[in-house]
Amino acid sequence: MPPRAPPETRGGGAGGGGGARGGGRGGPRGGPPPRGGPRGGPPQGGPVGGRVSAPTGPSALPGSHVQAIGVKRPGYGTAGRAVTVYSNFFRTSLPESVIHHYDVIFPDEKALPARLNMELIHHLQTIDAVDVFTPRAVYDGRKNLFAARELPLGPQNSQQFDVCLSDDPNRGSPGENTSGRGPKVYKIRLTKVATINPEVLQRFINGQQSHDNSVLTALTALNVVVRMEPTMKYPFNVRSFFTNRETKDIGSGLVLWRGYFQSVRPAIGQLLINVDISTGTMYKPGPLMDLCLEFFGRPGQHSLLSPRNGMPDRERIRLQRFITGIRIRTTHAGENRAPRVVKKLSSAGAADLSFTLRDGTSKTVAQYFQTILNRPLRFPNNLCVEVGSGALLPLELCTVPEGQIMRKQVPPEKTKDVLDFATKRPADRLASITNGLAVLEYGQSEYVRQFGMHVEDAAGPLTVKARVLQPPKLKYGPGSAQPTITPANGAWNMIDKRFFKPAAIEKWIVVIYERQQRFTQQSAQDMVDGMLRSFKDVGIRVTDERPAVTWQNGQGRIADQLRAAGSDPKSKLRPQLIVVVLPENGNDIYTAVKHFGDVTVGVATQCLKSQKCFRAKPQYYANVCLKINVKLGGINTIPDPQSVTILTDPRHPTIVMGADVIHPAPGSDGRPSFTALVGNVDSDSAKYIAVSRVQASRVEIIEDLRDMARNVLSMYMKYRQFAEKKTGNPAPARLIFYRDGVSEGQFKQVLDSELQALKDACADLKINPKITIIIVAKRHHVRFFPTGSGPQEQDKSGNCLAGTVVDQVVAHPTEFDWYLQSHGGLLGTSRPAHYNVLYDENAFSADGLQSLSFALCHVYARSTRSVSIPAPVYYADIVCSRAKNHYDPQGAVDFSETATQLDSGQADGTLEAYKRGFKPVHANMASVMYFS
Repeated sequence: MPPRAPPETRGGGAGGGGGARGGGRGGPRGGPPPRGGPRGGPPQGGPVGGRVSAPTGPSALPGSHVQAIGVKRPGYGTAGRAVTVYSNFFRTSLPESVIHHYDVIFPDEKALPARLNMELIHHLQTIDAVDVFTPRAVYDGRKNLFAARELPLGPQNSQQFDVCLSDDPNRGSPGENTSGRGPKVYKIRLTKVATINPEVLQRFINGQQSHDNSVLTALTALNVVVRMEPTMKYPFNVRSFFTNRETKDIGSGLVLWRGYFQSVRPAIGQLLINVDISTGTMYKPGPLMDLCLEFFGRPGQHSLLSPRNGMPDRERIRLQRFITGIRIRTTHAGENRAPRVVKKLSSAGAADLSFTLRDGTSKTVAQYFQTILNRPLRFPNNLCVEVGSGALLPLELCTVPEGQIMRKQVPPEKTKDVLDFATKRPADRLASITNGLAVLEYGQSEYVRQFGMHVEDAAGPLTVKARVLQPPKLKYGPGSAQPTITPANGAWNMIDKRFFKPAAIEKWIVVIYERQQRFTQQSAQDMVDGMLRSFKDVGIRVTDERPAVTWQNGQGRIADQLRAAGSDPKSKLRPQLIVVVLPENGNDIYTAVKHFGDVTVGVATQCLKSQKCFRAKPQYYANVCLKINVKLGGINTIPDPQSVTILTDPRHPTIVMGADVIHPAPGSDGRPSFTALVGNVDSDSAKYIAVSRVQASRVEIIEDLRDMARNVLSMYMKYRQFAEKKTGNPAPARLIFYRDGVSEGQFKQVLDSELQALKDACADLKINPKITIIIVAKRHHVRFFPTGSGPQEQDKSGNCLAGTVVDQVVAHPTEFDWYLQSHGGLLGTSRPAHYNVLYDENAFSADGLQSLSFALCHVYARSTRSVSIPAPVYYADIVCSRAKNHYDPQGAVDFSETATQLDSGQADGTLEAYKRGFKPVHANMASVMYFS
């Protein structure tokens, strides 16, 4: 028998299959795949024949009886200049006949990888029970199987099958079947759960049917139908699959593959397929030892993988984290052997690992394989991998099959390579999508044909009516050459403009963490002079023209160094601003600086990268001033009150909030999620404050929202009362809440939980603003492309113009939603933001909310460009990302990349530790935009 790891280090579970390989999120509205309607019974949704006629086209609105999760569409926008754009959607017909829905259960198994499940069902349909599956059914890799005709499963509509993937009784590595056990047999039970009538989908897209479980199940079924063919042929990842037609080797053992995303989506009066390109990160195929050495960037240096030759344990664990879950084949066992899954790396080499044979004698792994191979191992001192069954295999005998997706975070130093590969100019992206139809082969798919669907891919991408909105006018301060400006395609500049409300600096200091030989006295003086000139240009008043400059060692205690640099025995003034010059890779120093300034002492800090300061142009310091001004309590620019009346109507004072949650990276179990709430305090929606919290890992709903909202609302009322000296009631009359990052399957939870939290916060303060909740989504695959090449059609990057809004044709059949591309393109194809109105006591019109959202994309203080989502949401995202700065860098909380695997009990205890260690921002910072 092959060598096995000692029992205390062995994990259970059968090998094979690789990691979980997707499994559908239950159609485009997310959530788990639906379990169908009534078990068995008549078809849902009435008779198959006789389509319900309903008004379609741009003027159609949902029927009065139709229920929506969010707000039903009240109408369509009309503002702006009409244009026509291409979209990455293709029309498809609905199936003509009912679809039969079956539950798939593996009675003896825990959850198996989706790829293995697919193989088992394929084997069942093509070899074990061909007569039952004619024509073949489609399967999502998890629980759902859909058939175009009823399967003959007997009177109970349920049947159990035995499936064995191997026809070879001797499969396995040498001696593995000495126990007499044959190959593994899997039990699969199919049970009919529902009959789906596509009629419900027809009614839904015509706005005559509520979005209920039957609609969700029907959409899931059609998504499984269009994905079945490619998932049988290619590596896949939930809704994308990848081919090796276009690849890029990025080193570290990784290769990028071009992929294709597809999703069946209901639209206004029609059913569409959304097709996009995507990127898959794959393990490089070939010998496993080569992959390991590439990971370290040391190809060919085989002795690096030998603990006996000094391989550090730290490096072994780093490598183990990289290759855990990868499927391998062994060169000595032949190609018929099923791939095995790597569980971990051994801590010693093959010559130093012993195991006991059945006869009681002991052998090393190297000796065992010398007997099997009739030759010694080439690298007996190198590591072994332990696979799922517990067997130990020398690295040199393992190979990595092609097309395995790496489901871990891409190393930070490879992010640029991934972006370069994924980024395509709009015309190129649209061409790639159209070419992808040849890979998708809808017309050739037996599954698409047998379900009676016809995809109009020959007609090309769908053209859509869009509008380009007018940007808001922006106001700058007195002394500006142009006090009011109109952005052109999402951009403007600061030349000859002064901030609307500039800050004042009485004392500031400069601390440099770069070597003085490199960043000299002259470099420092040039930087100070450049900043002083920019301060003057934008209107920031500086009393202290000769700030103290010190050089420090980044290995020391940063907080003590900054405290010492800021204490001046000759002056009672403490610095209002600390400018810190960072070396290359100064992330740890940055975190310590931010903790010191934002949390410990409450002083504004501005970090600069040293290489950016060498001979920096005035534009660079002007951009730095944008950040410094708001950190010191100033306001850079405001939207002109005439151009955004919703925000500036004095009879309806309005608070705009942005909220977000950020989750730990994959594999970082036990780490918490961070939440943020940002809200304006001024009447112009330009000055924002933020609060953030820690909560249980990967929980999307904001747990402390009531307390956070009460905090922000109180600050809003105080600012109006004391800073703006408003008389009368300081409470807001309207509360507009933009929520980022919620999938469509969680809309109901936001309404049930977060809306109530906002109402409770208002009740605590005895105020009663009318609430509007809007979800902003960026993680989707909808793209728009200009149809013409003139400046009225596209910008310099080839993208649609900033302000392009689409709320017809490809929008939701019943809900109040729209797509808005609010920023000018720079690289690649711009992604529009998708807005869904979940709740609206203010009864805003489509034009009102679309122009408001576009205006809020222009008040982002850190740039002179409009951004892709409203500023408060963007700020909330930044505050979440910076939450780790709230922990003491010298404390016990560790944010390094050591992935911890914790059970729920440990995780609860760790969460309490994370909550205890999380410090709120200093009182001085709570009322300014410290996060800018």
